[in-house]
Amino acid sequence: MQGRIEGLAPLRKRESLREGVGFALRAAIISGEMRPGVVYSAPTLGAMFDVSATPVREAMLDLVREGMVEALPNKGYRVTEVADSELDAITEVRLLLEPPMVARVVPLVTAEELPGLRALADEIVAAVERHELPAYVDADRRFHLALLQRAGNKVLNQVVSDLRGRTRLFGLAPLLESGELVASAQEHHELLDLVQARDAEGARELMVRHIGHVRGEWAGSGRP
Repeated sequence: MQGRIEGLAPLRKRESLREGVGFALRAAIISGEMRPGVVYSAPTLGAMFDVSATPVREAMLDLVREGMVEALPNKGYRVTEVADSELDAITEVRLLLEPPMVARVVPLVTAEELPGLRALADEIVAAVERHELPAYVDADRRFHLALLQRAGNKVLNQVVSDLRGRTRLFGLAPLLESGELVASAQEHHELLDLVQARDAEGARELMVRHIGHVRGEWAGSGRP
């Protein structure tokens, strides 16, 4: 069965095609637009991105190494399933890492950096308004990594990025359709309000609630 996906995260010009396609595919897998067990061919995906099959295959090699997809000779690529127990463990680790680090960076974010973070938060809200889930997931990842980057810990950023890549948010689609995802999107501006007010504890508490969505209403069910 060959799969098609809607609402792919847009490719950004500052990235190579391989990087842009890779980011968009990760977002589509995390959001559930690309479903476990479905086979996706490189030519079909290339046509969706309006690129050749070559950067798709290159990006898929990265996703194979990350365990997000498996290669099927002469067929394409199949999204791997992630057990609920693993998703619970990923969320637990994120709760240990992200909230305290966000609290730590609150006094480090300068007034000059806030407009850039606000622009990323606007991208998240705009993706919800356009009903584009992969674009939402992609913008959400970039926002949180940009914020954590102020801690100056590259290892932390890579670990958080990897954990986010292994997360599955199959409950986002119904939340998008019901309009409930708008409130979650707005949480990013609320977080920046707390950063601007230098409220480290408030930012930490909001991040705990935000990550809690991952195994709550965002999780849904990825099973056929």
